[in-house]
Order: sequence, then C-alpha cells, then structure tokens
Amino acid sequence: MNHALKRTTTAVIAGLLALSLTACGSGGAKSNNTAQDGNNSGGAKGDKVTIELAISKSSQDSAFIQQDILDEFEKQTNIKVNLQLIPAEQTTTVLQTKLAVEETPDIIQYNLASATTDLNLERNFEILDDEPWASRILNKDVLSAYGHIYSFHVSQDTGMQGVVYNKDIFDELGLSIPKNFEEFLAVCEKIKASGVTPVFMPYKDNWAANIWPAAAFANFVAKSDPTFFDDLNSNKKKWSDIPEFQTFLQQQYDVYKQGYTNADVLSDSYDMAVGKFLNKEVAMMFMGDWLIEGVLKQDPNMRLGVFPIPSEEDASLGASPLGGQLFIPKKAKHLAEAKEFLNFLGSKEIAQKIVDSKGYVSNLNDVTTPELPDYKQEIVDNYITPKKTVLTTDAYMLVDRSELYRLLQDQFAGGLTPEEVLKAWDEKFSQLMADKEIPGF
Repeated sequence: MNHALKRTTTAVIAGLLALSLTACGSGGAKSNNTAQDGNNSGGAKGDKVTIELAISKSSQDSAFIQQDILDEFEKQTNIKVNLQLIPAEQTTTVLQTKLAVEETPDIIQYNLASATTDLNLERNFEILDDEPWASRILNKDVLSAYGHIYSFHVSQDTGMQGVVYNKDIFDELGLSIPKNFEEFLAVCEKIKASGVTPVFMPYKDNWAANIWPAAAFANFVAKSDPTFFDDLNSNKKKWSDIPEFQTFLQQQYDVYKQGYTNADVLSDSYDMAVGKFLNKEVAMMFMGDWLIEGVLKQDPNMRLGVFPIPSEEDASLGASPLGGQLFIPKKAKHLAEAKEFLNFLGSKEIAQKIVDSKGYVSNLNDVTTPELPDYKQEIVDNYITPKKTVLTTDAYMLVDRSELYRLLQDQFAGGLTPEEVLKAWDEKFSQLMADKEIPGF
C-alpha cells in the first residue's frame, strides 16, 4: 500500500477506535493559552488585527465559528475573525486557487483526509506539533498525517454517514429500519403514500451524491474484496472492474427515478436540508450525522437517527474520514494570530464550552466528555461498540474526488449510465494518480 495512504488511513482508523464513552481525565498538563494569559501578538493593547477563516457554506454550523466564541476571542485579544464563506460545490477549487496564487486565508476549515489529497498538506500547511494545546491531545492520530499534527479539533469523533431519518415518521407509519435495498424501497413507498417525500437529494452540491456510493462501495470491499483499495492504488484494478459498483450507483438513481425524492435534485442544495427536516417535508436523506446536529440545534425535540446505506444485506454504517478540522497555511498573512486563535479554542474553558454544546467526545485530557445526545449514543451502542462500521472510500483516496462528484451529477442529469460513470472516473483517476507520480501509474 502507498505510504501516504497508509498514514492517512491508519490515522482515521485509530481515531474511530479511540471513540469512548468514558469521561476524559482531568490530570493532564495545563493549557499554555497565550490568549488568556494576555501575551499575544495581536495584543489587546495594540491595533486590532483581522484574520481570515475560509470555510464552506455547508459547514456554517461549525463549532469554531459560533458568534459568541468569536466575540470572546476578539474581546480577549483584539483579534477579529472574518469568515470567508465558500459555496460547498466550489470549496476545493477555490482553496486550491487561493493556495496557488498566494491569496491565502489565515485559517482554513477542511478535513484531514481530503486536505492530504486535495490541498497538498505537506507543502502548504503548518506543522502544529509544538503548539500549546498539542501536549494535551488524547488521540493525536485523528489530527495527524506524515507523523505530524497538521490540524486542530477538540473532538475525537469523525462522524458517521448513512441514511438520516425521522423516527417519529417511522413510528407513525409502523416502519422498521430496512436491512436491504428491497426493504428500503418498500419503506419509501409507504412514506410516499403518507404524503411525505421519502428522500431529500440535494445534488446541486455534487459531493452529496457521493454519500451513498462512498459507503456502499466500502461495505462491499470490506466484506468481499479486502485488497481492492491496495490494488486500485497500485493500478492493478480499476473502479469499473467491480460489477457491484454499477449496481450500487443504479440503486441510488432508482430511488430518484421511482419518484421517492424531491423533483429538483440538481437544483436543491444541502443548505435546504435542515429546514426540510424541521418542517417534516422529508423523512430521510443520505448524509452524515452532522446533519442531525444541525437540526437539533434548531429543534432539540426532533427525534432523528441514522442507519446504514441499505445497498446490501445488513450493511455496516459508514465511518466518515471527514472531520472539519482547522488548518493554518504556511503563507498565512497573520501566522501568529492564527495560531493564537487555535490556542484560544484549545483552552480548557473554551474547549469545554464547545464540547458541551456539540456533544463531542473530547480529545483534550483536561476537558470532560459530556453525556452524549441520544442519536450519538445509539450510534456508539449499535454500530461503533459492536464494530459494525466501515471506513468510506474517501479514506483510501489519494486524489481529488471532484470529477467523480460531477460524474455522479451527470448520471442524475440522464447523461451517463453507471458503467459510463465508472469508466470515465477510471480515466480521470488514472490521470490524477499519474500527475501525483504514484507508483504504477
């Protein structure tokens, strides 16, 4: 297996295995938080500095950009955080461009697995091994690549993805969690008959079209072809070599073609999803549990859960390598102030506030994991503890996946068959791997 792949995948796996319900200990080293000590480069007594934080619009519920936290940071340090909101479908391209032309934000929110492949992690981002908060991290693997800490987060939980569903609608209609695709279609039919849209597909944001295949492909590979990703990344196998992959792409398309989704799948976007669930317009969505968090933030009484993508009998729940960590570019205009913001977020008081408000599994030795929300406790009990999870395909990818997302959109536009999607992706994938000088390509 390619060494970069091994390092990234091992870090994600270690993070998932480290997930624990026990409260984190409080005997660790104290934070050397310059923001709270008053020894900061922005300086409450000096001129105000504004730092730029670039973040996808799909991540506007991020714990790190809560207004009260940004206000407190500015009050303590005289450093203002300005948000650069990037359309979700353009995030990777915009960030790649900014890094290339040196119009670099001071901080970027992205995810470690994708930053490694999409944004050239080693070349473009600061190593954070020696930051004050780093000595208090319980599980460094979920923040690390190539043997170094490159990202910041206060949580060990990388998120799970499958089918987010409204439990009340299921209970009212007497529905059970489907164990295979046929049962899933039967559930959709009963929901549609009740007057509710069974599935919301926001595929204007093309990444959302990859939730189903990313979990379905990985589940099949884990059970039936465990060496596939090694072979794929050494050019011994291709995506189109696995007939079942065509089946899984067809399944997702069939959900749409059989009338179980919103009509305008290529016009509707992810930022509509929370409202759709709050208004009970939809019953399900192929998405990560971060969507549940966003809904509950507005209505804590909603009963939502997540079950595995039902592509095969008794599939495992997808374990997403996406974490929404913070990164500091090497060419940040305000490098010291950017690091100070991470120090502030990592301080015991602020980190505890974030962990409590989001129901995170703490990754700091002096910050206590709160009682988990019901949906997250269910995930732990039903999937993580009994080891019924599988890392999604994103964890094994060494190249930018944007073209795959666009090809999936083309399928829903009626332009490509599943076979054509996979063959086109084979060609692009090989080109991208060759451009990165991966051995075998």
